Amino acid sequence: MHKPPPPVNSFAASPALARSSLTLSAVLVAALLSGTSLMSSAAETTPPRPVASSSATNSPLDAHQAKLKQTAPEGFTVVVSPPFVVLGDEPPELVKQRADKTVKWAVDKLKQDFFKADPVEIIDIWLFKDDASYRQHAKRLFNDTPTTPFGYYSAAHRALVMNISTGGGTLVHEIVHPFMRANFPACPAWFNEGLASLYEQSSETDGHIRGLVNWRFTGLEKAIKEGKLISFQKLTALSEQEFYGGTNNPGYSQYYGQSRYLCFYLQEKGLLTKFYREFVAAAKDDPTGYETLKRVLSEKDMAAFQKKWEKFILGLRIN
Repeated sequence: MHKPPPPVNSFAASPALARSSLTLSAVLVAALLSGTSLMSSAAETTPPRPVASSSATNSPLDAHQAKLKQTAPEGFTVVVSPPFVVLGDEPPELVKQRADKTVKWAVDKLKQDFFKADPVEIIDIWLFKDDASYRQHAKRLFNDTPTTPFGYYSAAHRALVMNISTGGGTLVHEIVHPFMRANFPACPAWFNEGLASLYEQSSETDGHIRGLVNWRFTGLEKAIKEGKLISFQKLTALSEQEFYGGTNNPGYSQYYGQSRYLCFYLQEKGLLTKFYREFVAAAKDDPTGYETLKRVLSEKDMAAFQKKWEKFILGLRIN
């Protein structure tokens, strides 16, 4: 039995599966940013499938859709949702609804506020109706055994493989990464994951995507009260290896939460889009984004700002 899709204005990742979500995000973004394969070395030699701009002809997408209709397992619906192709084994109308209300909605809103360019490659989004279908088809189609209940990105097959019964929040999160890779390939891990995780639970406000308070708040609240957070200067300077570092990394979950809620603060102050654009423009001279952050916030004393930010965070409540 599958869950109905989340409403168009609310996408949430399941709190019960939060720990597994961290592993998925780290593995997925590492694959997207590095271009390496999670499943085989074939991705290094396979040329990317061209993507036509959604504002121009979609013939490469249409051709790819036609091919998938011939090769996809029986019972799958195949829908073009530029710049992706969505496949699912739920009832056709439900697959089309997810392609429109989740995938297209997220793409449109992210491009409205942040991203100009589409991903270079066509990425297939496989939405499996339940855990059994997800695991069975991951093995059948990709010869893979999933290590997460949510889904994963296969660089070798240029496919996002999702157990959609866990909700649409993780899907929206992961849609951010290929767009970030196409528009800001030098983006450091803290902002890549901060922005993506911001939209794990999101809504639409005044025509724009807006991240909501979510399950990551609880861990962050605890870390603040225990005085365990690192400074923003240290957070922004973390390398990918230091930021991700596996689930055994004691700061792993904390880094995600701190990054997400820094982005949340910028959003709530009306500064998130401004920060993104100025960071992209200044990245050559400010690769961590720390100096841009100080400038956009109009803060010279970042230690004092962090105390102000922590007070703001502690005043939040989970929706």
